[in-house]
Amino acid sequence: MNSGIKKLLIVEDDVDFATALARAMQKRGFEIAVAHDAGQARAVADALAPTHAVVDLKLPGDSGLKVVEALAARRPAPAIVVLTGYASIATAVEAVRLGARHYLAKPADADEILTALLRDAPDAALEVNPEPLSVARLEWEHIQKVLQEHDGNISATARALKMHRRTLQRKLDKNPPRPV
Repeated sequence: MNSGIKKLLIVEDDVDFATALARAMQKRGFEIAVAHDAGQARAVADALAPTHAVVDLKLPGDSGLKVVEALAARRPAPAIVVLTGYASIATAVEAVRLGARHYLAKPADADEILTALLRDAPDAALEVNPEPLSVARLEWEHIQKVLQEHDGNISATARALKMHRRTLQRKLDKNPPRPV
């Protein structure tokens, strides 16, 4: 990373959250650039050459996982933290596999994000709860896994799950059930 300058790319479709996070991270010593979708993120990354990135999982168009994959392929690759309001084990595992250092569920404050960004190594393992997951949570996790396998395509996922597309969309619009 070049001469200690920390360049943070924030990829977040919520403009207010992105603005607040940008201000907070600027106060913590980062040069900031913001993108609100995957295409914009690629263009900004080319111009900025970020050392760090915070990527929202749910973006208009391409998934945030596509952004993670593109950023991780850069040389040198930035330290990437995935941030989402729709946390699932399947997407967490995929994000880390694609090159993210950490995966945080919203709401996360600037200090939590900063700690995750500055970690030296990716998460070696996800936390495992000794209690079994509820049936609702198991369903949510399975839907997320199948959705990931179909690159976020709702129609293909609904067909794979043998579920009506609208039913799947309703399930995805709800907040994930609590793990236990």
